[in-house]
Amino acid sequence: MTRKWLTGMLGIAATFAMTGPALAEDVAPKPVALVADQIPAVPLDMVDRTRPYMEYRTAAFVDWDPKTRAMLVSTRFADTSQLHRVAAPMGQREQLTFASEPVYSAEYAPDGSALLFQKDSGGNEVNQIYALEDGRPKLLTDGVSRNSLGPWSSSGKLLAYGSNKRTGLYNDIYLMNPDHPKSARMLMASTGGGWFPIDFSPDDKYLLVFNYVSVSDNQLYLIDLAAGSARKLTDSSKPVGYDGLKFAPDGRLWAASDDGSDVKRLGILNLETSLFEPVIDEKIWEITDFDISQDGRWIAFEVNHAGRSLLKFYDLQSGQVRTVDALPAGVISGVKFAPWGELGITLNSNQTGTDAYSVNPETLAVTRWTRSETGGLDSTANVAPELVEIESFDGEKISGFLYRPDLARHKGKRPLIINIHGGPEGQATPRFLGRDNYLINELGIAIFYPNVRGSTGFGKRFVALDNGPWLRENSVLDIGAFLDHLRKDRRIDGKRIAVTGGSYGGYMTLASMLRYGERLKAGLEVVGISNFVTFLENTQAYRRDLRRAEYGDDRDPEQRAKLEEISPLVRAREIKIPLMVVTGENDPRVPESEAEQIVSAIRANGRPAWHLLAQNEGHGFRKKANGDYQFWASLLFWQKYLLEEAN
Repeated sequence: MTRKWLTGMLGIAATFAMTGPALAEDVAPKPVALVADQIPAVPLDMVDRTRPYMEYRTAAFVDWDPKTRAMLVSTRFADTSQLHRVAAPMGQREQLTFASEPVYSAEYAPDGSALLFQKDSGGNEVNQIYALEDGRPKLLTDGVSRNSLGPWSSSGKLLAYGSNKRTGLYNDIYLMNPDHPKSARMLMASTGGGWFPIDFSPDDKYLLVFNYVSVSDNQLYLIDLAAGSARKLTDSSKPVGYDGLKFAPDGRLWAASDDGSDVKRLGILNLETSLFEPVIDEKIWEITDFDISQDGRWIAFEVNHAGRSLLKFYDLQSGQVRTVDALPAGVISGVKFAPWGELGITLNSNQTGTDAYSVNPETLAVTRWTRSETGGLDSTANVAPELVEIESFDGEKISGFLYRPDLARHKGKRPLIINIHGGPEGQATPRFLGRDNYLINELGIAIFYPNVRGSTGFGKRFVALDNGPWLRENSVLDIGAFLDHLRKDRRIDGKRIAVTGGSYGGYMTLASMLRYGERLKAGLEVVGISNFVTFLENTQAYRRDLRRAEYGDDRDPEQRAKLEEISPLVRAREIKIPLMVVTGENDPRVPESEAEQIVSAIRANGRPAWHLLAQNEGHGFRKKANGDYQFWASLLFWQKYLLEEAN
């Protein structure tokens, strides 16, 4: 068995290096950019067993081509996701970009004369904007600053975008003619927060700009392009959250807003009075995304129903609201009308995978445009998640999604992994699990995705329940409530439960290992926070104030002391169960140092601490070769510390 044969088996020969133990014939080669510290070599038989679960693809709807009526999708054929054109439903995917880094975000000019996209380098999130010309990317920004692709003007002649090139910190708002990139001029200078251009008025006289202060405080400004002046539409003393803003053809500004409500409703923001008038109210559920057809007839909007998506159409002529019933249960995103009226969406479901669809607003007929490969496996055989709803320690209602192994294949009580989402302004939703379906289908491990307090999707009261250092650990107590509930489940093995999570979920993993170590077997954290003070000091400067609004202000002595007190690193000596840490060297959000310090502290106490570092990734692994190896290393960890050492 030769080295060439081994790399051929993995299908990634060009990206791997063979060093040390990887020269053995029964060991899988490791991607050259990965550093596996104290992690055993991955055996080839594990690669062979898991291979079908590694070879799934996804296709996300990105935009419509106004010229050809083709659909633009982001999908992966090699190591990274790239832009592809699909000429007709279920047609061949024609690859348009061929970058070494993933490309997810793109937008056609209104007349289809240009296609712009953005990408970064090595996960550093320093995005550059490109135009695709004659099959080649043309750089439109300076290659150094951090940029965010914004909307085209209604005429299709100008592009709005955000860039930090003035200060190196915060986004200012710019206007550019993409045909002449050097024409870019600054419209608004910022001094903090998260600034983004949102939409042009139909007559191109105004540009709506958004400043993200926190998840529940979004400030809106209207820039007069001729005068160069900006008028604030919102009241800083009255925080309001938005999940969508869009001008209708008649000039009215529609928004999904929690103004006057605990959850976001769909309505009209009066540009003269700045008053919000709700039109559609889903009562206890949030409206999270919407778009308006170019003829002004339809509004398509998504309702977040405890994490599951409902797609509805509002007829502006009749006032009628209709629900699309033909979509499989799952999560939708990327809602956007084509100029000719068809609605494009991405649908993500564990039993269908992730693919691009369209919906006819007149008939509500659903058309599937892509059917992504799932490694030869039947995705309909994947388990559907079950909604779990309980009361926490203080009576607060919390919920999550439980994926149970098939009882016919896996008898008896099953081990469980609790997987905690990041954010904390995020939400666990019933999605396609990709590689993790191997854990459920083949190993019989149940996976539970909780929505602890602070999660989005349940109203602004719920999302604020963990704000600041003194409320932070209440979300950890929610994990304790879920543990109490799940350990009583007759199909769950209470002696074999582990915890994992990414980013803020990484902090939650470490905090759960501290508080509930006697009830857990192990913990695996990905790009997680180990000390809130060092995190706030070392995260990229442009993000610091945004995170202080959520976690607390490290500059205030009292808050700093509390942030230290609740940081897992300070009490690392109390962690007695095995830990695995995954991190990216280029992470601008949670610096690599957060991983290094917790790994060192755990090892100093004589406890196992595996560490997987990617030198070409940022806040999570986006390249397939790295993601595959991360899964195999994690699988070794679960086999050793969750499955093999059961009492």
